[in-house]
Amino acid sequence: MAKGYLGLLLHAHLPYVRHPENARHLEEDWLFEAITETYIPLLDVFNRLDAEGVKFRLAMSITPPLAEMLADPLLRSRYVEHLDHLIALSEKELRRTQFVPKFHNLARMYHDKFTWCKRFFDEWYGRDLLSAFRHWQDRGCLEIVNCNATHGFLPALRQNPAAVRAQLRQGVRSHKRHFGKNPNGIWLAECGYYEGLEQELSAVGLGYFFTDTHGILFGQPPPRFGVYAPVITAAGPACFARDPESSRAVWSAETGYPGDFNYREFYRDIGFDLEEEYLKDIQHIPGLRTNTGIKYYRITGKGVAQEPYNPQAAFETAARHANDFVENRIKQVDWLSRFMDRPPLIVSPYDAELYGHWWYEGPEFLYFVFKKIHFDQHDIETITPSEYLERHPVNQRQQPAFSTWGHLGYGEVWVNQLNDWIYPHLHAAADSMVEIARRYPDAWGDYRRALNQMARELFLAQSSDWAFIMRTGTSVEYAVQRTKEHLVAFNRLHEILVSGGEIPVAELEALESRDNIFQDVDYRDFL
Repeated sequence: MAKGYLGLLLHAHLPYVRHPENARHLEEDWLFEAITETYIPLLDVFNRLDAEGVKFRLAMSITPPLAEMLADPLLRSRYVEHLDHLIALSEKELRRTQFVPKFHNLARMYHDKFTWCKRFFDEWYGRDLLSAFRHWQDRGCLEIVNCNATHGFLPALRQNPAAVRAQLRQGVRSHKRHFGKNPNGIWLAECGYYEGLEQELSAVGLGYFFTDTHGILFGQPPPRFGVYAPVITAAGPACFARDPESSRAVWSAETGYPGDFNYREFYRDIGFDLEEEYLKDIQHIPGLRTNTGIKYYRITGKGVAQEPYNPQAAFETAARHANDFVENRIKQVDWLSRFMDRPPLIVSPYDAELYGHWWYEGPEFLYFVFKKIHFDQHDIETITPSEYLERHPVNQRQQPAFSTWGHLGYGEVWVNQLNDWIYPHLHAAADSMVEIARRYPDAWGDYRRALNQMARELFLAQSSDWAFIMRTGTSVEYAVQRTKEHLVAFNRLHEILVSGGEIPVAELEALESRDNIFQDVDYRDFL
């Protein structure tokens, strides 16, 4: 039996971005880049590990907005078109770099990758990546964890308990529709937990959740085993907390693995380096420069001339870092097991998009981690949260403390002077949603459609991504626009329903077409 467990969790999430009104839309590239650089490479890692007989276990939260986008026929079709543009661009790059071997080989690498991604997505999986993730779920290798409906930041929504319940109910319903089973646990958006939330989780059948490190460390009573075993809340759901040491190894800006000089530089892209005329076929808006995903340089220190990327050196570095990661986890469990009556659990959650998108070699790092654990040692074993609770059902009872992840760990990324203006509007809309749902508890026909669309608009406005973007200063105009347009649409429908007037069907149909998330939405979740 292993001395300890490693519980890897990848949080896969993107805001719901779908713009049928435009032939191509810049922000839809967020999804397309993540598919190419993270989701397909992760599935490829799973396939390769299985082919090599490697036992692996991990958890992954595929949030409802992401699942809805991956299931959407329009976005699936647009992703193939996106790949066609990249393949054409990479063919131009093969011609442009033909007399510069150090860049030509990289152009070949990207051309091969884009071509392979198209085969993977379009031919091998029939444009259905959700079925690919379900396959590994059904094999028992992957536990797909739930998230609340549109990644709403629940500590900021708790003023209206019905809004919190609706986020959770819709999240569970969406999960079951996409993955064929009820979820066992949840990754709360932004890891945002407040005292009493566990009661709402229990009410929708969720058996565990996660907090940041201080959620358990500052809970009452103090945790006997620190963050290396879950605690059980009074309402029943278990709480797991993040291990800071394994997180630091990856996330640290100073010492984290992704900053190694052998890895690919994310911020140097031909979309900004080459002439605009050359790039015109890939541009969404003339003159607007964007990332293409073709990046020819490796990370270098300040004041040092950048050098071409060397894939072989990068993947050798990923193998070395994977070895370091596993060896340090072995040292952790060896030390911790001396003081515990059960194998210590190291919970290591990361944004899934770190692996491949931001850290190009990240999927290979995971591949080497799982191989190292399987073949080269016997001290640690990978495990999912549900498996751990099955093996160790008796745990300390505790009331966890309020916590989030992100800067300082107490929610200031999502509630601060740059974005706090949105919350009075979200609170007012949530109150109006509850009031109108009570007025029409059994609506049918166009009234029911309008009420359901109000729920969609409110859910979309509540997405924590808009507040996050306003805080970080990237795409702020888009985040403000999205928040306002969903609230405007919500208020327009609310005014009509309050007056008891006739529903403008054409206007409603336009909203249903544009903001079409959650075909199974039920406004009565707000009752």
